[in-house]
Amino acid sequence: MARSVVVLGARNLGGAIVDHFVERGWNAAAIARSAETVESVRGRGAMGIQADASDPAALREALAAARGQLGSLHAVVNAASAARPPAQGPFGGGNLADADLDAFRGWTAAVAEQAFVFLSAGAEALAPDGGALVQITGGSSRRAMPGKGLWAAGAFATRALVQAAAQELREDGIHVALLVVDATIESRKTERLTREQPRDALADQALVASAVGFLVDQQPRALTHELTVTPAGDRWVP
Repeated sequence: MARSVVVLGARNLGGAIVDHFVERGWNAAAIARSAETVESVRGRGAMGIQADASDPAALREALAAARGQLGSLHAVVNAASAARPPAQGPFGGGNLADADLDAFRGWTAAVAEQAFVFLSAGAEALAPDGGALVQITGGSSRRAMPGKGLWAAGAFATRALVQAAAQELREDGIHVALLVVDATIESRKTERLTREQPRDALADQALVASAVGFLVDQQPRALTHELTVTPAGDRWVP
């Protein structure tokens, strides 16, 4: 019987993750907010569900629908873009002395909240049989940078929530892991900003998807709860 995965977000990296699992013979579903993205998921040979993955009730309903359609659920992966920045202001929230509560709520609270909703709803969905929960985040979960402290605070909170969930859910047969992509990911979303950069300085979506597959495939006697990937052409900081 084919195993089943649900991916939150499917426009860029999420779509690559869906492709990775479909190519390996898994049943796959993806949850996305836009009808356009849902249609693209269906074109990939996967189940598309239109829902807001940041809403606890909507996510639980979507995961239940995926289980009902696919017949089982073995992994849930959070590749959704979580930040909700205000209409104006610098990327990452800007300097703390200049930022306001709207910036904090968009760059910090929204990111932490999305991770909490994913982990709580995902744990509930996998509770009957166990499985894997993989939360994807960026290098800001490892270090804060000037002008991006608000974004880093949300990423740090995400890391803390994953660490807690990994310890709490081990005895339930649920493997919780954090995948840190410590780089800019090459995609349509980042094309305008990265077109002048060498490709080996950018993370490859298909290879990141393979890292997700590695985490999902792990066995109970050798589990990884945190994995960091960095392209060779980018700076690596221990």
